[in-house]
Amino acid sequence: MLGLSVAAAGAAVSRPLQGSALRPDPSGKKLKILVAGAHPDDPETGCGGTMLRYALAGHEVVAWYLTRGEAGIPGTSHEEAARIRTAELEQACKILHARPLFGGQIDGDTEVNRARYEEVRKMMEQENPDIIFTHWPVDTHRDHRACSLLIYDAWLTMGRKASLYYFEVDTGGQTQHFQPTDYCDITTVVEKKHEACFAHKSQKIKEETYPEYHAKMEIFRGLQHGCKYAEAYVHHEQSPRAWIPG
Repeated sequence: MLGLSVAAAGAAVSRPLQGSALRPDPSGKKLKILVAGAHPDDPETGCGGTMLRYALAGHEVVAWYLTRGEAGIPGTSHEEAARIRTAELEQACKILHARPLFGGQIDGDTEVNRARYEEVRKMMEQENPDIIFTHWPVDTHRDHRACSLLIYDAWLTMGRKASLYYFEVDTGGQTQHFQPTDYCDITTVVEKKHEACFAHKSQKIKEETYPEYHAKMEIFRGLQHGCKYAEAYVHHEQSPRAWIPG
């Protein structure tokens, strides 16, 4: 009874993301969703279920990777690691029905400066997304922070027109002080999300990272939202609220 009460209370105080993956945005508009992550596997683990639910609802999903994970395979050259991890993310994107896009920076050596801000602004103007998801900026990983700041600056420059949401990765280990405002029920697509995440075989996600972090997060956020599995977000209050399935 206590567990049910806690779950119900969480659902009551949260602002759930409305909609159904079986129907489009109530306005009838086809949306473009940009999910920006620092490395291959960040978009998938952070909001892969939401990405898939958008795609199943007929919307366009773009996964933008700041780097190709060049430093992510110990004992392997940057070139070889990038090749391996690019192939893995391409497989993951196929599963999630997302289009991959690349930021051209180097894993572990990302930059935040005038030139990089301009690169991301140009990308954002070209893609012109309706909804943006990116890393929560208070994070122990420098690349995550860099990605978040670059996307945020482009969003500001474009007049704050798009809906801006932040996602979590390895909360407690990397993402810090993350207090969700919104949730997405991913129960119906969680197995496909896992399949996409596990496509990153070089990272041993299935054996190590997922059981320790992401699986627990999905269950915990589900308890908060009153469902079995969920992904959680922080909405930037100066951006429009979005229609998000689940």
